[in-house]
This record gives sequence, C-alpha cells and structure tokens, in this order.
Amino acid sequence: MTEAINSEYEGSSEGAVRHWEIPYARLEDATPTPSNPAAVLAVGDDENQICGTILSIDAGDSVAIIDFTASMVYRQPVRNVLTYSGEAENTFGAIDIGHEVYYDRSPTMPAGVYLSTSPLDNLGATTSKFGHVVPLTDADRALYPKGAATASTQTCGVMQRGAGS
Repeated sequence: MTEAINSEYEGSSEGAVRHWEIPYARLEDATPTPSNPAAVLAVGDDENQICGTILSIDAGDSVAIIDFTASMVYRQPVRNVLTYSGEAENTFGAIDIGHEVYYDRSPTMPAGVYLSTSPLDNLGATTSKFGHVVPLTDADRALYPKGAATASTQTCGVMQRGAGS
C-alpha cells in the first residue's frame, strides 16, 4: 500500500504554526504594533495569559494577527528589571541565556518594551511567562550575559511559550 500525505493538513518539522486574529479590545495593549509582543487579556489568571508576537494588524477590522507558535524565536527588547518597590523599578540583573522572560504591563517600562525578567509587575501582580532568552546567532551568544545591576534594556532572542504549552 502506498503511503500519502493527507491533503487536509500540513506536516512540518517545526510543528504547528499558530496564527490567530485577535480583536484589539482583547489585548493588554489595545494599540498593537507589528513585531511587538502581545498578551491576550485573561479572565482571572494573568499568570497563564496566552502570549505571542504581533505579525500584522488590520486597522479596519481592529484585529491583530498574532503568532502564538510555541518555541518560535523573535528578536525582542527585554528590560533587566528583577523587582519593583511600589511603582518604581528596584533591582536589576544581567540577562543570560535560559532566563525566563515575562510580559510586563508596568507603566515604568520604556516605550516599545513589553518584556522583562520580573515575575511580578509594579503592583506586585503575577506577570505572564512569555518565554526564555536564547541567542540569535553565534556572535550574539558571545555577548551573554547582557546588562548588569543597573537599569537597561537589552535586545535578546526570545523563544516564546506560545499556545499549547
């Protein structure tokens, strides 16, 4: 019997690619920008929000196309904040390969930065795990750890947690 690939689905060595349209009103940042991280508003469980990377937007329909593919790697700015004291950033640390990265909704984050190394936001609420830091290239790998014990934003490869993980 001859084996054939079923035409109703696609097979890939990279696993299933998950792209969905999400209304702006259901996103933490209701003014999405392509290439930025995104978190879908959760109902009572901020720690497990579904997060991904915005691929494109359709302003006419007010929806963003978001890549929720688990293990997809994107270049993202990451804030090296570890803790907050009240609403202010308090402690900082170097970012290294394998560190967890979180979707941080704190208003102290610099413009265009949505990810940090802090598991809690400025109000002490749990932030959603977005993924893990990975090197983008061999040259980038040699730059780790990035940052130090002072406030900084570093460009990192981030392997997103995505959907289904």
